[in-house]
Amino acid sequence: METPENNRGYESAEKIILRWDSTASEEGRERMIFGTDRQEADVYLQAVDEIQRTLSSASISDCSHNVDADDQLKVNTTIQIAMARLEDEFRNILIIHTSALEIDSLFDSSTSFSSSTPTHHELEDDEDCISDDSGSSRNNLLQLHHCESSDSSTYRTSSSIREVDLMPAEAICDLQAIAMRMIAAGYLRECIQVYGSVRKSSVDSSFRKLGIEKLSIGDVQRLEWEALEGKIRRWIRAARVCVRILFASEKKLCEQIFDCVGTDIDDACFMETVKGPAIQLFNFAEAISISRRSPEKLFKILDLHDALMELLPDIEAVFDSKSSDSIRFQAAEILSRLAEAARGILSEFENAVLREPSRVPVPGGTIHPLTRYVMNYISLISDYKQTLIDLIMSKPSTGSRYSGDPSTPDMEFTELEGKTPLALHLIWIIVVLQFNLDGKSKPYRDVSLAHLFMMNNVHYIVQKVKGSPELREMTGDNCLRKLTGKFRQAATSYQRATWVSVLYCLRDEGLHVSGSFSSGVSKTVLRERFKTFNAMFEEVHRTQSMWLIPDGQLREELRISISEKLLPAYRSFLGRFRSQIESGKHPENYIKYSAEDLETAVLDFFEGYPAS
Repeated sequence: METPENNRGYESAEKIILRWDSTASEEGRERMIFGTDRQEADVYLQAVDEIQRTLSSASISDCSHNVDADDQLKVNTTIQIAMARLEDEFRNILIIHTSALEIDSLFDSSTSFSSSTPTHHELEDDEDCISDDSGSSRNNLLQLHHCESSDSSTYRTSSSIREVDLMPAEAICDLQAIAMRMIAAGYLRECIQVYGSVRKSSVDSSFRKLGIEKLSIGDVQRLEWEALEGKIRRWIRAARVCVRILFASEKKLCEQIFDCVGTDIDDACFMETVKGPAIQLFNFAEAISISRRSPEKLFKILDLHDALMELLPDIEAVFDSKSSDSIRFQAAEILSRLAEAARGILSEFENAVLREPSRVPVPGGTIHPLTRYVMNYISLISDYKQTLIDLIMSKPSTGSRYSGDPSTPDMEFTELEGKTPLALHLIWIIVVLQFNLDGKSKPYRDVSLAHLFMMNNVHYIVQKVKGSPELREMTGDNCLRKLTGKFRQAATSYQRATWVSVLYCLRDEGLHVSGSFSSGVSKTVLRERFKTFNAMFEEVHRTQSMWLIPDGQLREELRISISEKLLPAYRSFLGRFRSQIESGKHPENYIKYSAEDLETAVLDFFEGYPAS
């Protein structure tokens, strides 16, 4: 076997290697081989191949003790110089062909090509979150377009994944050629490290443009919820881009460069590049999934759950190797935790509605803030019907059917056969709300006002159910009929409590007297009747004009109902007994109102401010 001194091919190759030694050659320091003449690059690669052949031959000869130690050292030194140079060339090619991605294109492609439905309540694009990094970017605007030939296409599609070509074909060929020689010479680790450091910087730059901050789980949990809501919206948009385009394209680039040089090397380079950014991306969602639960967080948690559920097949496709198991497992675990958080929040919300402690009567018997909050909340819940139907698998725990607990309402499930667990939870929340409102009506000293309060609040519940097709469908017509019956019963109870005693003044009983000297109507009793009626009506008018029925139609219906009972009774009484009063002294002290006056006065009722 020839030694390096007797091998002309080796000597020629060694000269080429040393010529480009940046530690000893000015030319090697000032120029890059792959940035100049194409022929120069090919010649250098051939020289490296020759050195590697010599090294391989020397290794075989060394086993037979035919190679001098100095010759072996010389070959090793030459290959080290060559590998150091190739490492620099590898890094340089990666750097000059790495440029900031055009984020607007990424968002547009992620949205327009997505086969999935956007999450609920996702707001318009937050342009604020996209920083301007154009100063450091090169003129490489990402162009996404279809090509007829699959070989020349700039992206490959699978499901909703869009793989963008991150580098030109010539650069990929150069990188592949360098990688093959570095790996053959035993420089796999160095190759992966260089590749990962350059490409990770590119991914980090894209993260900044996407508005993804470097926040630890602790950082996220310390933020106020109002600040987190905006970050969640941005995260959902950014996660789609990261998984479907950014990570998928990085994976494609690794395959293009390393797939032909060894099993799993492309996976190793891919994970070296994106593992840190992927963990950073998913840590945010994980922090939300394990944060303290509260009702206002439910809908953003459901948005996160829907977004991650939508992305999970893409995550599994992009991170499909054994080395990326941890990313897949993390995403699946976060999804499970988000589902559990949503179930827990719904259960805690039910308990919060039941135990809401305020007992200070709302002025005027109007709609209680709790009623508005709860009904708006469950209307939003119904907007997430499909998600929650999949998550809510068990009936609500009502408790009192078995324990007889007077502090908890009862609900018979036998009347609700066929309802989904989610529908049962929503009906249960309404039952719990009514139960709480019953308790809140007790502090009213005026029983009429207590009934008005219940009428207002149950009517509001009915209107919210009617106004949401999803909520109405889930709760069902039977539930709606019961609610309607309850508020009508409250209206009837109000009228009885208020007007029975007033109308009692207009009865005939007790007015007629008979005796040996006279018979007919007692003017004294009649005058007292008119005076009592006047006083009672004036008191009702004074107080109930301060009461409030916010719903205009309900307010008008109740006024009409009052007038239909009050006015005929007053007209009849006045028609029968006016002459007796007017024939006596000071009739104006007793007949103070005409029927028309009463009709006008009734229009002052339930306006929420004193009558003029």
